[in-house]
Amino acid sequence: MLHLLAAETAAEEGKKTVLVMLAVGCIFIAVIALGELTHWLRHRR
Repeated sequence: MLHLLAAETAAEEGKKTVLVMLAVGCIFIAVIALGELTHWLRHRR
């Protein structure tokens, strides 16, 4: 029974890790998109 509890905890930890990695990836994409948008707006002037 204790083994199943430990496996569940590892699965939850893995899920949290994946969600954090996805959040960091979204932040990177947002920063790149913001930079490209400002570059485009400056070029348009």
